[in-house]
Amino acid sequence: MLSLKPKKILPYVIAIVLFIIASLLYFHPVLKGQKIAQSDITQFTGMAKEIVDYRAENDAEPYWTGASFSGMPAYQISAYYPYDFVRTIDRTLRFLPRPADYTFLYFLSFFVLMLALKVKWRLAILGALAFGFSTYLIIIFIPGHNSKAHAIAYMPLVVAGVLLVFRRKFVLGFIVTGLAMALEIYANHIQMTYYLGFCLLILGVVELIHAIKEDNLSRFIKQAAVIIAAVILGIGANAPRLMAMKEYTDFSTRGKSELTINADGSKKQETQGLDKSYITQYSYAKLETFNLFIPRFMGGGTLEELGEDSNFYKLVEKTAGKKVANDYSKQVLTYWGDQPIIEAPAYIGAVIFFLFFLGIFLVKGKLKQWLIAATVFSILLSWGRNFDVLTNIFIDYVPLYNKFRAVSSIQIIAELCVPILGVLALKEFFSSEISTKKKKKALENAFFTFSGLIVFGYLLAQSFSTFEGLRDASYNDLPGLLDAVIADRKSMLLMDSLRSFGFVILTAGILWFTLKEKLKKQYAVVTLVIFILIDLLSVDKRYVNESDFKPSRRVEKPFLASNADKQILKDKSHYRVANFTVDPMQDGSTSYFHQSIGGYHAAKMGRYKELFDYQIAKNNMSVLNMLNTKYFIIADQNNQPQAQLNIDAYGNAWFVDNVLLVDSADKEMKALDSLNTQKSVVIDKSKLKDSVKFNFQKDSTATISLDKYGVTELIYSSNSNSEQFAVFSEIYYKDGWNAYIDGEFTPHYRVNYVLRGMKVPAGKHQIVFKFEPKVIQKGSLVSLISYGLLIAITIGWLFYDDRKKKKSTLNV
Repeated sequence: MLSLKPKKILPYVIAIVLFIIASLLYFHPVLKGQKIAQSDITQFTGMAKEIVDYRAENDAEPYWTGASFSGMPAYQISAYYPYDFVRTIDRTLRFLPRPADYTFLYFLSFFVLMLALKVKWRLAILGALAFGFSTYLIIIFIPGHNSKAHAIAYMPLVVAGVLLVFRRKFVLGFIVTGLAMALEIYANHIQMTYYLGFCLLILGVVELIHAIKEDNLSRFIKQAAVIIAAVILGIGANAPRLMAMKEYTDFSTRGKSELTINADGSKKQETQGLDKSYITQYSYAKLETFNLFIPRFMGGGTLEELGEDSNFYKLVEKTAGKKVANDYSKQVLTYWGDQPIIEAPAYIGAVIFFLFFLGIFLVKGKLKQWLIAATVFSILLSWGRNFDVLTNIFIDYVPLYNKFRAVSSIQIIAELCVPILGVLALKEFFSSEISTKKKKKALENAFFTFSGLIVFGYLLAQSFSTFEGLRDASYNDLPGLLDAVIADRKSMLLMDSLRSFGFVILTAGILWFTLKEKLKKQYAVVTLVIFILIDLLSVDKRYVNESDFKPSRRVEKPFLASNADKQILKDKSHYRVANFTVDPMQDGSTSYFHQSIGGYHAAKMGRYKELFDYQIAKNNMSVLNMLNTKYFIIADQNNQPQAQLNIDAYGNAWFVDNVLLVDSADKEMKALDSLNTQKSVVIDKSKLKDSVKFNFQKDSTATISLDKYGVTELIYSSNSNSEQFAVFSEIYYKDGWNAYIDGEFTPHYRVNYVLRGMKVPAGKHQIVFKFEPKVIQKGSLVSLISYGLLIAITIGWLFYDDRKKKKSTLNV
């Protein structure tokens, strides 16, 4: 019978309590009910408002929203799915206020990984804190990359499950891998999960090579089969969201465009995913890699605050006075890399990186090979356009790689692997199985190699860099100001290089004293934890601190209705709004109050984005009118938003005089350049069945109107003396929207590139559009089967192992 002794449980209780305290202390304003202000989440709040309201009023999911981009599926905005048991598990683990909940998950997940590697609990805590307080993992909360943080938090747990299987803990490994993978997919950041796949693939290749060398290929095949089965079931548990995502992806900007021409008429480069320049827009410079262990090697974040001792401050103070200097020095363009914008450097830490190098010289075996290979792999790919030979191969030939942007974020693999090897280095260093001589040699090699790398980076930057940034032209107005900024950039490089070098000396010194038995191991571990916390927290606090928090009511309701909004909201009909005081395609605020033609989403509907770029961006009023854009929000003379009524908007539906058939997407888009969309409609006939004919006579007395608008159901009434063709000012999406005339299913067609159109017979009729996505029902069935198999296989395996042990005991 299994008995849990208090002494055995206590270390894990201590660890969990420590992780809770660390998470809450760092984000202590949450204890006062405050919330961190996140720009992406603010925009999300606007995008999701209609969905949240529908959910509250109907106790059901809409899976569609009409409030953004004139209408789009809600799968990638906010959606709850049936039988989503993993959501309950996740909510249980994330019991702390946000973002302390994600930080706690960082710690807990990495701690479990360390235990899977048989690391003692004190070192496991050290590794967890080093991983969780890595600067990149903290600063992603500022823009609101919560799903990214969520997915990163479960990465170590997935790795733990896989490593347990490779260590022949088959049942436990199967359970952990399956559950962790389900949680990882639930986090809903496929890009991070995709990068995790590379990390695991490299691990698998290393294991395979060793299996072949050791003539244990059959065992590897068994291990791989267990891992693959667990991963498949973990993925299957999320079938509704994944199947819905896959369905939508084909229609989003991630899918293939049917156009062969650009908006300017030039030939469009054929691509199966995102444009290469867009994918690699955020690429780490090769020299910028030194940011991983020298925090402000390239000036830190895009904007940094410089103190009174800075050259910038002194020059501004001398020229314009102390008050101006105080104001201007709070946001100085110190970053001199070539990425468009960065919140902060992706600083992993000088202490933990030194331990990583110690691991290179001290740790033996396949784990080290995997961790080094994965780290180098992620750094090389993070260079993106700065190492285009490799990047282009992955974009052109590796499945799905061209679906994701910001290639620099693949460094998350290094963020995971560096602390793992660092902790394994300490495990070996404190082990009595390795000779003092080997430890001393490894420590010396690590010290001189890593210190030399710091010095090399500093000298390289000083010798070959101009220290000039992308936005330096803004400093040309005041003579000498740019020179002052460059001087400060050089100073930051020097000071932070010395800072990192200092932490290396301190860390090496602690290990040296331990080696000489002048410091006990447990005290050395505590001291190293302190060094790691000072190292990381002092950098983290530069970019994420209490000043980023606001009262919860301001975060939960971030938008206040302007006078223009209030004026428009008096209109109770169904219409759309174009807000031109902002970039409509990067704006979630308008959707908070209105049905907007714009929105804020990384994966917009591809055809709609093209319609905007090719037509709306060129002020094509006929296209805006067909979208039922009844109101414009523009800036008045005082730069305040004002509402402008568009009396030419066509309304919710209308009958047209004729149908123009073309044979390609290019011609359909081109026709919209001059088409009177109130009288004519253009259809790409290549998408129609040959049997579809459009023979009708315009009835000038015919009427069609919207009787009821619902997020998932629209009801119209029509009356005509003969068959007519109706255009509906709603976005066409074939995998969900069904049309019914008097209760009978009736086909409808994509018209005017993005809208819905259908033939309406003579007489009085009720026309109903319903959003009925089959993918949710199919996915839910797969999800239930996956949960069932995960439980059944686990129980069956445990039962089999138990019988096997009993049989073995009887035979003895």
